[in-house]
Amino acid sequence: MFINNQMFDLDSAIVAPTETVLQFLRRHGLTGTKEGCASGDCGACTVMAGTVADGEIQYRTINACIAPIGQYVDQHLVTVEGLEGNDGLHPAQQAMVVCHGSQCGFCTPGFVMSLAAMVEQPPQNIDADSIREGISGNLCRCTGYRPIVEAGLRALKENSSGIVKKLSGETAINIISENRATAVRRPNNLVGLNLALNKAQSARLIAGGTDLMLEVTQRYQQFPLVDLTGVQEMQVLVQGDAAATIGAAVSYTRLEAFFAERSPETIKLLHRLGSRQIRNNGTLGGNLANGSPIADMPPILLVWDALIEIGATNGSIRQVPVSDFYRGYRQTALDDNEYIIGVSIPNASMARFHRFYKNSKRIEDDISSVMGAFSFQLEEGVIRTARVAFGGMAATPIRLEAIESVLVGQVISEQLIENAALLAGELLKPMTDVRASADYRSAMALQMLVKALRQLNGEPLIDITELAFTQPDGTQTDRGTVP
Repeated sequence: MFINNQMFDLDSAIVAPTETVLQFLRRHGLTGTKEGCASGDCGACTVMAGTVADGEIQYRTINACIAPIGQYVDQHLVTVEGLEGNDGLHPAQQAMVVCHGSQCGFCTPGFVMSLAAMVEQPPQNIDADSIREGISGNLCRCTGYRPIVEAGLRALKENSSGIVKKLSGETAINIISENRATAVRRPNNLVGLNLALNKAQSARLIAGGTDLMLEVTQRYQQFPLVDLTGVQEMQVLVQGDAAATIGAAVSYTRLEAFFAERSPETIKLLHRLGSRQIRNNGTLGGNLANGSPIADMPPILLVWDALIEIGATNGSIRQVPVSDFYRGYRQTALDDNEYIIGVSIPNASMARFHRFYKNSKRIEDDISSVMGAFSFQLEEGVIRTARVAFGGMAATPIRLEAIESVLVGQVISEQLIENAALLAGELLKPMTDVRASADYRSAMALQMLVKALRQLNGEPLIDITELAFTQPDGTQTDRGTVP
């Protein structure tokens, strides 16, 4: 493994499967990478991971605090110590100095790494919104974000990509010995996965690990790991004639590119689902398999009539509708010897009108208080198909078929919208917890349903986020300037 410009070898005798990249770095004296939250929420631990693609190294940011070091044996890890080259500071570092982007400095290495990643892999548009999106997973409690955004703009506008690539060259990617009996197992297909699971039946499956690794960092659990990121069948992302197939280990960042033209609404939701660091590693399969009632993707898959492909260690494969997948709180249709291979989404479902809304305290990288997903087919003013689903309201993601039945076959009108909202108020019995009260959740869910139906009816509604107001004509105005 290359870290910055130094070769590191993993000794399986001293590297536990759950040792994180952050722990490994600091154990080897690379203390510029900080630990803030140990849960992937603050970005202080951000580093870059590089892999070879199309003949060159492609870098992405990751949260080192929740990334097992064993998953990165064949990648080039770059920390803040490794940014400086023969010409001095990296452009991201220099821009932070010039723009006074640091005060206490604790969060600075993480911000620098996020900005450096944008210099290495420039966004399509170099503007303040792109910078904000790139640092959405980094928290600063004293400097304020204005000078950091200015530093990002300066670094990207004044420098072309490839600064770190020039430092690392083609020697950055090295595959170390596979003799890691106590480290992470890394099969490359389903056959190898089944063999690995049959040998280590107590092992936990990991792809992005953005949820699983919290059991390590927050609950101090230790367990063997089987890495799914190399399983070919789980990295499939194809558009078929009848349906789209998404492998369980496909990252959200790859999904963004896939849905860019197919579903702008999904792109909006993915930006709310997690920060860039989380989306670079987090996967659809993990979001489903953890069985969480507040996961963001299950309501979307419910209204899209998706099918889940499930494999077993004996080699068998079966399909289950998402509507039948959840059995109770943290309980799914998966047997002990089963795992998710991927998801199939019918093209006809994706083509229907759809809207996805997320309510949470923090815009990016936060757990949903309420997640609403809606899909309708409207023909000559009559609703022919309706799907309504919510997350964060009960022990499992729920689909409200009673409301769908009220809507189907009806001409959309103000009275119909009012009737649907009244019925939803009667049906929804949400929970109260630290994120929101039951009354608040009910109010938000009803407003989401009403908003979706109004937008289906062609009403121009202002889309409000923390960053900007989007007017009906598509123009955006910075927060606070709309009367």
